[in-house]
Amino acid sequence: MNIRNRNKIDPSFNMSSMTDIVFLLLIFFMLTSTLVTVNALDILLPKAQGKTESKKSTSISITKKLDFYVDREKVSEGELENYLLAQLVDQENPTLVLRAEEGVPIEKAVKVLDIANRNKIKVILAVRPK
Repeated sequence: MNIRNRNKIDPSFNMSSMTDIVFLLLIFFMLTSTLVTVNALDILLPKAQGKTESKKSTSISITKKLDFYVDREKVSEGELENYLLAQLVDQENPTLVLRAEEGVPIEKAVKVLDIANRNKIKVILAVRPK
């Protein structure tokens, strides 16, 4: 009587299922990492020790009393955009230098940045040298 066990155990290990799992995990992490974005703007602020260009640029100053000055001339907040456009009408690449005093609410600086963004005007944020 020759009785053999037909269910023979194979001692070798098959790696194909393991590689499938690794590739699925790799794809999962690649997809989820592209969906995570930082909620920040890509802006390049000027260095405090750098030199500025000598080309003509218009300066906007905001004081602690929330007064707006364009090149030493006081302008009301409502007339700021029209006054700036009149000043920059003949410039090819208009540039503004924003000088905001310490303690000025950020909303006032953002208002100037919004005006510049709508009219495609470059803005440089002035800082105090170190």
